[in-house]
Amino acid sequence: MPDLTLWVFIALLCAAFAAGWLDAIGGGGGLIQLPALLIALPADATALALGTNKVSSIVGTSAAARNYSRTIKPNPQLLKPMLLGAFLGSFSGTLIAVTLHPEVFRPIIFGVLSVMWIVTLKIDVKREQPQHKDHWGFGISFLACFGIGFYDGAIGPGTGIFLILLLVLQYGLSFLQASASAKFINIATNAASIVVFGVTGNVWWLLGGAMALANLLGGMVGSTLAIRKGSDFVRKFLLWAIGLILLRFGLEFLGFFNL
Repeated sequence: MPDLTLWVFIALLCAAFAAGWLDAIGGGGGLIQLPALLIALPADATALALGTNKVSSIVGTSAAARNYSRTIKPNPQLLKPMLLGAFLGSFSGTLIAVTLHPEVFRPIIFGVLSVMWIVTLKIDVKREQPQHKDHWGFGISFLACFGIGFYDGAIGPGTGIFLILLLVLQYGLSFLQASASAKFINIATNAASIVVFGVTGNVWWLLGGAMALANLLGGMVGSTLAIRKGSDFVRKFLLWAIGLILLRFGLEFLGFFNL
């Protein structure tokens, strides 16, 4: 495995904490943690960075999910097809990630996120209880999360945002409830990626474990803050997170940023 200086190691722990905090509230932690790993590791170790990132992320996400579940109980019937679809989608996307450069997907994702930012801005957040919309059947819920899981495995940053908006728009959950449910689906996508990256030898387990502890702490702090502040806070945070991802993609297109 590559050598890391003490200061680089500390910087990675700080990035993992910040990523856990962001992901616990509304997503977007991959914008911090993954670029930090890509910078710290050699240029030819992209897959290693991706795999190590997933090990760290799953621990923070699990901590946030546990923290949320104490106050906000998820709906098992709602989550079952979504968990299965997300796991299989992420597994497939990760297989692509180790063989195909994810740049091919980015123009599409940029357009989708632009629409999502506008939709998030227009959503009424005054409701704190579910709208009890008609739920999709098992098959369509499965396919929707298969697609989101595929994106998570192939690219990654912003997956939590896709999940939250799906749960808000289609299932009528408040932003806070959607953020809580999205964590369980994110656990499934991260687990599938870890299986693929682990089997192919693309995980630095020691570094991933250390970053996981920092990510866990960040996840606990972020989820506690979201529960205390409520749905309006989560929605505003989501707007900032989507805007940050759009800015990053925009800079990539212009050649100013290449991570």
